[in-house]
Amino acid sequence: MKPFLSIIIPAYNEAKRLPLTLVDVDKHLSMAEYSYEIIVVDDGSKDTTVETTKRLAGLIKNLRVLENKENHGKGFVVRQGMLSAKGNFRLFMDADNSTSVDQFEQMMPFLSARSGEKYDVVIGSRAISGAKLDPPEPFYKRILGKGGNLFIQIVAVWGIADTQCGFKCFSEESAEKIFAVARSDRWAFDVEALALARKFGFRIKEIPVRWVNDLRSHVKFSAYVTTLLEVVKIRWWLVINIYKI
Repeated sequence: MKPFLSIIIPAYNEAKRLPLTLVDVDKHLSMAEYSYEIIVVDDGSKDTTVETTKRLAGLIKNLRVLENKENHGKGFVVRQGMLSAKGNFRLFMDADNSTSVDQFEQMMPFLSARSGEKYDVVIGSRAISGAKLDPPEPFYKRILGKGGNLFIQIVAVWGIADTQCGFKCFSEESAEKIFAVARSDRWAFDVEALALARKFGFRIKEIPVRWVNDLRSHVKFSAYVTTLLEVVKIRWWLVINIYKI
């Protein structure tokens, strides 16, 4: 049976954090009235992420793992998961469970037009009214985040307050069109996906979410710099229409 919702979780060396996330996802979705699948896409982990996930597949319904022998980047594995998924809606979330899957309930009215308007892409945001950060980010990270987002808006996707929150849902049509042509393998893939959504004419809705700040985050300062450089490259790709849209 075709699932209503596909959950895609990119993972790299997440053997410690991922099991608790999968248990939480299963707890919430097992009470849902709709069908679902959970797809963990391993990005060439050096720890026991794959083995741990496969063991949990015997306990957690509709869980499967896509294994990559080499590390390609978060963008690569999210794209792989989106194109392997079968759901009417396809949501990717972080392996550290920074935004719990229960926040999907807030997205549903905008995906189904129950809100009065229907959107093709609904994204979580930590930067708009109603968002809750627990605990708040350190001051320097807030400055980096605001400055980086302003740069991203000017260069690629104006009007989106938080392009980098790892909680985004796509309709089946938008996911298959966007990720079939997307090229960014690493941190700027979110920006590329949103820019492509605009290019295809898909409607985007940004909603506030509760975000838990995991102090063990794997994101390094260098990722901020790399992301901004990739955003410039994505703008160039859009200008020369490398995507053939």
